[in-house]
Amino acid sequence: MPFSKLFPWCIFLSIFFSVFFSTAQADIYRFKDKNGVWHFTNIRSDRRYRLYIKTGRIKGKQYIQNYDTIIQRAAQQFGVESHLIKSIIMAESSFDPNAISQSGAKGLMQLMPPTANDMKVDNPFDPEENIFGGTKYLSLLLKKFNHDKKLAIAAYNVGPSVVAHSNSVPLIPQTRRFVEKVMKYYSKLKQQGE
Repeated sequence: MPFSKLFPWCIFLSIFFSVFFSTAQADIYRFKDKNGVWHFTNIRSDRRYRLYIKTGRIKGKQYIQNYDTIIQRAAQQFGVESHLIKSIIMAESSFDPNAISQSGAKGLMQLMPPTANDMKVDNPFDPEENIFGGTKYLSLLLKKFNHDKKLAIAAYNVGPSVVAHSNSVPLIPQTRRFVEKVMKYYSKLKQQGE
């Protein structure tokens, strides 16, 4: 087989095995451009990418253990309970470091680009940067709302100005569901001592 035909497969296989055998596996997407060149990625950054290979993901407890050291360090540095950080991550991304929301929030703690910039997060898909940036932001919200967890969580979801305006969890169904979800995870993690 000529090298020109073999080369794309070598690239694909190297991407596939690096993604497949990494700690946090991710799906592989591909698209063929107008020149007939295939492009592969594990982050769907363009609408032209289509799911090519679905890989397994590590869920729940295993993910918590994988990021526990980072979470503990961030909790200590910013004075935020580790249970609360884990609960936000569970609600936001289910511990998927490559998560991207429809609104453009990225990574474990689903940081929007302006928030990531404000928190000095250069790569929102880097778990350590994302957790430290998200925890720093959460700590600022807790201070702003006098350590009222529900208000801080609501502000994390919808923005601090909306919460400050009503001085309560706003009557936005998505935000209310988010607060309930995070608080449910928080209570469960505290009971389990994780």
